[in-house]
Amino acid sequence: MAAEGGGKEISEIKTQFTTREGVYKLLTHSEYSRPNRVPFNSQGSNPVKVSFVNVNDQSGNGDRICFNVGRELYFYIYKGVRKAADLSKPIDKRIYKGTQPTCHDFNHLTATAESVSLLVGFSAGQVQLIDPIKKETSKLFNEERLIDKSRVTCVKWVPGSESLFLVAHSSGNMYLYNVEHTCGTTAPHYQLLKQGENYSVHTCKSKSTRNPLLKWTVGEGALNEFSFSPDGKFLACVSQDGFLRVFNFDAVELHGTMKSYFGGLLCVCWSPDGKYIVTGGEDDLVTVWSFVDCRVIARGHGHKSWVSVVAFDHYTTSVEDADPMEFSGSDEDFQDQIHFGRDRANSSQSRLSKRNSTDSRPVQVTYRFGSVGQDTQLCLWDLTEDILFPHLPLSRTRTHTNVMNATSPPAGGDVAVGGGVGGGIVSNNPSTNGTNTPGNPLPTPLPRSNSLPHSAATTANSKSNVMDNTIATGVSKFATLSIHDRKERHHEKDHKRNHSMGHISSKSSDKLNILTKTKTDPAKTLGTLLCPHMEDIPLLEPLICKKIAHERLTVLIFLEDCIVTACQEGFICTWARPGKVGLSSQNQASSPSGTVV
Repeated sequence: MAAEGGGKEISEIKTQFTTREGVYKLLTHSEYSRPNRVPFNSQGSNPVKVSFVNVNDQSGNGDRICFNVGRELYFYIYKGVRKAADLSKPIDKRIYKGTQPTCHDFNHLTATAESVSLLVGFSAGQVQLIDPIKKETSKLFNEERLIDKSRVTCVKWVPGSESLFLVAHSSGNMYLYNVEHTCGTTAPHYQLLKQGENYSVHTCKSKSTRNPLLKWTVGEGALNEFSFSPDGKFLACVSQDGFLRVFNFDAVELHGTMKSYFGGLLCVCWSPDGKYIVTGGEDDLVTVWSFVDCRVIARGHGHKSWVSVVAFDHYTTSVEDADPMEFSGSDEDFQDQIHFGRDRANSSQSRLSKRNSTDSRPVQVTYRFGSVGQDTQLCLWDLTEDILFPHLPLSRTRTHTNVMNATSPPAGGDVAVGGGVGGGIVSNNPSTNGTNTPGNPLPTPLPRSNSLPHSAATTANSKSNVMDNTIATGVSKFATLSIHDRKERHHEKDHKRNHSMGHISSKSSDKLNILTKTKTDPAKTLGTLLCPHMEDIPLLEPLICKKIAHERLTVLIFLEDCIVTACQEGFICTWARPGKVGLSSQNQASSPSGTVV
């Protein structure tokens, strides 16, 4: 039943919203933008992006923020929820001619109060290394555009490295650079290093070492974004061809793939423990993919247009040892029943690992992630036990995540309970403990799914994909990525690392043939493990879905005391977490009367 004036409320921009952990409030005086605060004419410009770094300057206010608006790049002290933004004093400001900044990334490993290394990618293909504290420009890469002439879509430092960085272009190519090396005065020549399904990797062929060290060609069309796993060992890429591809970065091997429901994939992120990947894109959906099982485990529908950013909230992902409570109803109903996020970032990741330990009691896990899109809406989602471990007994599952479109199970199969709030999925098999470690047989698919069953035999040859010495030597020669000690997670040790189709049984040879072609036909992936039908997997509904901007949203970053969003008008907004509003900010955090939350 529509409320009076419902049309106005729908289009009204929210300044606060409520979740079960409390109220998030927009701090209007903590808004960053160009110094004149005039909305930017965003037509035809590149997305506004934001990067953070902490310089540990002993003052207790070491956070720094960088953002691009049109041809401009700004670097400020970030005061977060503590104080209002001071836009009159940027530490550094740059205006570019003939090209626009498209993306940027700080090196957190080398940042100090005296110096930071900031990479900036541009619309004409160049990459610049600058120090906005010293106000220096160190180097320009691909200056003559001999390496790639297309727009830079994503640039990131390789985790744990002081000198290596990776750059993606709208050409569909990625390049590995070393800041110590030059780019050369002629177009590079390449030698094939590794080739697989819809990807190839080349080394730069030259007498002296020069950039780029490696050239990756991934999929078809623009490579829109990539993201390193928390341990830095794996790389998730999303492309305009609609595919998520996950690589073992060190070994240059394809680990698994996924296909969007339709259209290109625009954004990607990893869960804090590296077990799940979320993507968003032109199908208006968020899709959750299991790294261990190499399959889609859920989709979320709440956006009305393309999803531009997805991000996990490391600080609200919770792990609880107590027996879970069973409840149903609206978001507000939970507020007095559960203290959400009891264990925060300092302990969440270590306790998440308990899930795969057979000798410890299972713990409750809830992953929180968010998404923003071109519909100007912010959505928050909870990924809960009933989705992650559908075969646990009901007493061990969280049941407040919506599981839609459940159908009757076959005789003797698992029992599905769903349809609306409180729907969960349970198993009538008492021997199922819900663990998904590669050493154990993988759980059967959801009972109502017609996706292909898993084969226990796939773990037999889990170590068969060892690269030959030539390739291994070639990679290590250029990409010396073992800069810091990387501990191998036990759930990755024995897992098959080639393609997500390794779990297909011989009963589905017709679908197997479709998926093992040299080039996967996107039109034939629907209904397979690459892209299940909508009714074959749980459909999540957002905890909240609020319009928070006039223009399309381009940034979503979760910090310890706030959430940061940005829109294409060039306004970077700070949303204080419940109970985190600073004393000096109390007067600015009040919501205008009549705001619907």
